[in-house]
Amino acid sequence: MTSPAVLFAKALVPALVLFGTAAGAQEWHTTSSLMGESKYGEDFKQYDYVNPDAPKGGTLNSVANGSFDSLNPYVVRGTPAAGLAPFGGGLLYDTLMEQSIDEASVSHPLLAEAFSYPADYSSATYRLDPRAKWHDGQPVTVDDVIWSFNVLKEHSPWYRRYYENVKEAVAVGEREIEFRFDQKGNRELPKIIGDLAVLPKHWWEGTDAKGKKRDITQPTLEPPLGSAAYKIESVKPGQEIVWARVPDYWGAKLPVKIGRENFDKRKYIYILDSNAAWQAFTKGGMEDINPEPSARDWKTKYNFPALERGDVIQKEFKATSSAKFQGFAMNTRRPLFADRRVREALTLAYDFETLNRTVSFGLNKRVDSYFMGSELASSGIPQGKELEILEQFRSELPPELFTQEFKLPVYNTPQDERTHLREALGLLRDAGWTLKDGRLVDKNGQPFEFEILSNSDSLETAINSYANTLRKIGITVRMRLVDTSQYTNRINDYDFDMILASLAQSESPGNEQREFWSSKAADTPGSRNYSGIKNPVVDKLVERVVFATDREDLLAATHALDRVLLWNYYVVPQLTRDVVWLAYWNKFGIPDKQPDYVGPDLDSWWIDPAKESALASKYRNSN
Repeated sequence: MTSPAVLFAKALVPALVLFGTAAGAQEWHTTSSLMGESKYGEDFKQYDYVNPDAPKGGTLNSVANGSFDSLNPYVVRGTPAAGLAPFGGGLLYDTLMEQSIDEASVSHPLLAEAFSYPADYSSATYRLDPRAKWHDGQPVTVDDVIWSFNVLKEHSPWYRRYYENVKEAVAVGEREIEFRFDQKGNRELPKIIGDLAVLPKHWWEGTDAKGKKRDITQPTLEPPLGSAAYKIESVKPGQEIVWARVPDYWGAKLPVKIGRENFDKRKYIYILDSNAAWQAFTKGGMEDINPEPSARDWKTKYNFPALERGDVIQKEFKATSSAKFQGFAMNTRRPLFADRRVREALTLAYDFETLNRTVSFGLNKRVDSYFMGSELASSGIPQGKELEILEQFRSELPPELFTQEFKLPVYNTPQDERTHLREALGLLRDAGWTLKDGRLVDKNGQPFEFEILSNSDSLETAINSYANTLRKIGITVRMRLVDTSQYTNRINDYDFDMILASLAQSESPGNEQREFWSSKAADTPGSRNYSGIKNPVVDKLVERVVFATDREDLLAATHALDRVLLWNYYVVPQLTRDVVWLAYWNKFGIPDKQPDYVGPDLDSWWIDPAKESALASKYRNSN
């Protein structure tokens, strides 16, 4: 197999900088970046934090919540099994390029060894690595790429919005595919074509063991053919899926793969109850690594015998990319949330400080931007280029957006609560609601009440705290707990009043913003426009972000979009943090360094046989 050094000697050019000078149509590039040259430059051999000699072997045991009924993640119907992903390749499929683990907005070669694009950004051409093959030994072809693009854009709501401006993919050589765009000047689009998952056309258009023709548009429980480092070894529908590492995986020596994907097996067991899953982790053998989302639990639950003996390790990892927006998303498709004044009132009634102090040990940070933790977040009062962008929409925007800094309510004293709730009631009265006998009712006497949908009882404390505050102004809130499959289906169909939504943003926002905020996405089942936003100004600002001319222009456009979203109160901002909390059984070898960008890269870990053997001698249920 060709060494990484030889592979990258084929294209001795600097890493592509899409916000720099445009490349010529015939210039081939390997690494791409939207924020300046990659730190690895043209001589990328491996990530600098991995152990290139990490041993292969062992099993990574994991618990998944709920159930599953499909091995096809790219259609809205069905709940896909763990390891599959509705966007990207998951464990099964390689993408054309792989997004970097330790740098923002950087991608490195995977199925494609290089790509090029013209000066006007009207297309992008990708050249396949001749070594790329499917698990059945057949080569990954240009036809596979074109077929995948067509079916994913047609049937996947994620890809449909992401590649909205890609009008076609055509073969221009034995290993080259040109993606043609319907507009010029979208500097991000040549890069994000690399995120395309490539599926095996010959398998999906073939027949199963019973002679029945397969259908990419439907859920399936037949393990699909893949191309990535793992394949599905066994499936117990709704209960268990086991992935096995492919011994002759074609890309094992690529720079993005060296020292990574070290487990021979990855096993996921499904458990319906979160408490049962927790007990399974504390006893060992069923779950090896437990990511902890709750600050309260991180401080109070980790006191079981195995941890006290040092057999389980509790560790915090820095992860700048985890500083994401989280909050209660209001479904504006419901008439109850259609009025901006109502949404602002519900935001005023959220007491973050008391909950953070009394329950979360002060470990959480309040989010005040959809682009939290980066230079993309808006602040202060709009000025400069951002103000120029917003001025053209002045008549359609709240006037205070131009004169006041956006600030969330602060609950530090009992007086703060009275002040904020009084203001909330004033807004609700202006919107037609009246407080009568302790209940908030409309002109027809109908009460103000709604439901917060969840699939995790761990959110009960946060939801109850919010509900208790709202009760003081006559609003009734109920928590509806459903299993993961039902939750997924209801979210896809927007069958909810309010949910706890989490949104991670990249350092270079672009086409994915349509999926989050556009009017088209609001009507597309399975999109991430959970709030159902249909705002002409937001639509125009999203396009302004997508077609930003340079980094400065992108920052101004993103600040404007962020500010308009905040002042429309589509979500009650909740919390964020820039760390990842993990507890894990002491059976792993771990590189001394983990990437600060994503935090723990579990694919860079490996099983330490000596540690695993020591655990096995103590715990009968260990591997």
